[in-house]
Amino acid sequence: MLNHVRNVNFGHEPAGDPDGVVTPVEPAAAPIDPATARELMSYMRHGKALAPPTKAQVARREVIARVNGWGQRYDEWRLGVSRWFEGLDLAPDLAEDIGSRRWLRGLATMVGLGVFALAFWPDLTPLEARPAMPQAEEVDSELRSQMILPLALGGDSGRRMGPTQAVIPLKSAPERPQIQLMVTLAPGDSFASMLRRAGVAAGDIDRAAALIGQAVPLGDITPGTQMDVLLGRRPAPGEPRPLDSLAFRARFDLELALTRPGVGEIAEDGTPVVPSGPLALKRNVIRVDDTPLRVRGVVGSSLYRSMRQAGVPASAVQEYLKALDAQIDMDREVRATDEFDIIISYRRAATGERQAGQLLYAGVDRAGKARTQLMRWGKDGRFYEASGVGEQRRGLLAPVPGPTTSGFGMRRHPILGYTRMHAGLDFKARYGTPIVAVSDGRVSAAGRAGGCGIAVRLEHGGGLSTRYCHMSRMAVSAGQSVRRGQVIGYVGSTGLSTGPHLHYEMYRGGRAINPASVAFVTRAELSGTELIDFRRQLLRLKEIEVGAALKDLEPLPGEAKEPVREIEKIDMARAGTAARTL
Repeated sequence: MLNHVRNVNFGHEPAGDPDGVVTPVEPAAAPIDPATARELMSYMRHGKALAPPTKAQVARREVIARVNGWGQRYDEWRLGVSRWFEGLDLAPDLAEDIGSRRWLRGLATMVGLGVFALAFWPDLTPLEARPAMPQAEEVDSELRSQMILPLALGGDSGRRMGPTQAVIPLKSAPERPQIQLMVTLAPGDSFASMLRRAGVAAGDIDRAAALIGQAVPLGDITPGTQMDVLLGRRPAPGEPRPLDSLAFRARFDLELALTRPGVGEIAEDGTPVVPSGPLALKRNVIRVDDTPLRVRGVVGSSLYRSMRQAGVPASAVQEYLKALDAQIDMDREVRATDEFDIIISYRRAATGERQAGQLLYAGVDRAGKARTQLMRWGKDGRFYEASGVGEQRRGLLAPVPGPTTSGFGMRRHPILGYTRMHAGLDFKARYGTPIVAVSDGRVSAAGRAGGCGIAVRLEHGGGLSTRYCHMSRMAVSAGQSVRRGQVIGYVGSTGLSTGPHLHYEMYRGGRAINPASVAFVTRAELSGTELIDFRRQLLRLKEIEVGAALKDLEPLPGEAKEPVREIEKIDMARAGTAARTL
């Protein structure tokens, strides 16, 4: 077979010429059958593997051998170092052989590692990031020029553009022919000073004050009242503007308007008429209905929420709860199935405004029958039961919201140093805490009282009286009548006192008694004609229909509601013009 291959590859010998030069001869292409080619393929493959290695292969084998040698030497070094550290025993168990050299060596290792960790502790100072936009004085100035701040708050930002050749300077800047303002009467302010700040001329201010004073006293105008002011054209440059009109709601049932002739009128040529002449007062009496508002409903899970959902104002709900709480135990005596009955003073104006007043009647019904009925009566505004008796069944109020630090009886005085009678209770409270009257009464004494310091004494009737000592200052004077819960003074440390607190005493028939053992009731009973009038008023209130005051008032013949919005005024003017045309 090898001979056959040799013959195939070298079948023709090179031919020579007569000079002895060998001339290569192109081998002749000999055809090889497929069977012979398959036999030769296996010999050629094995021949490549049996061939001697090349220089590149030899270099590659040397590099691999050298790298393997380095790995073996590194493993040997690593094992040697590990055995050396095992011999040192740097990390022994610190729970064993405490105090030995081996234990101290482990402790030193732990401390060293901790110091190493603390040495590389990261810095916690905040990192400064690059700003999103450049910061410079020129950039800040440019940003500030683009801001828009209200002039009323002192804003001075913005950019003023320089005039160009297209700008024509004016000889004098024109001013508005009229200025509409809305001014508000501030607390402690006067009617004249309010108009003066609005820029009204002095003569018009005096005229307006005189005209308004004829309708209502200027001092009776409620602070916070808003007034619509219309100022006209200046008579001369630098002069104040005249007052063309002034309108406001003086009372719930009265509107006042000052108008100069010609205001709002249009001449035949379509130009506005210049107002002239003196101011004139116009009274607009508004029809008002004073039917009280009565609301009823089921108590449910929350009396407050039920009343608010029924439409009772929040102030009336709080007054209702306060009045009932002074008479009954709200947590125990009021059930979820009970019905609340509340009547408050209510006013309805023909112009649509409504005004809720104070509580007139507070009641609780159970199974269709009145269980609790309270009605306000008298100049003091006290609530009385349906029988004409006003009671406080919940006992005394705490004079200050704090615990008692010393009781009634013999004790060693903290300043005098000897034992003597402590005729009252000491309440712990901060300096300046309000002190309230525990019940209704009259101030019989108020001022300095020796070791008691600044003190107030109240007489509650029936021989009972109370005294409140060591005040910082008083809020009542002698002879004044006070109500239960009214502030009569403030906690202090005057007199023989070691610190801010309230010393509270109670007397019966002039002799001191223990205040903690007394819970009394003050009664106010009606009798005679006053009791008859009280019951008549109660019957009239009970006859009020539920929700009747919520209905709108029916307009009377010839009564038209004054339009408020400008669009309504335009529509009414168009309707009037169309009617005249027809």
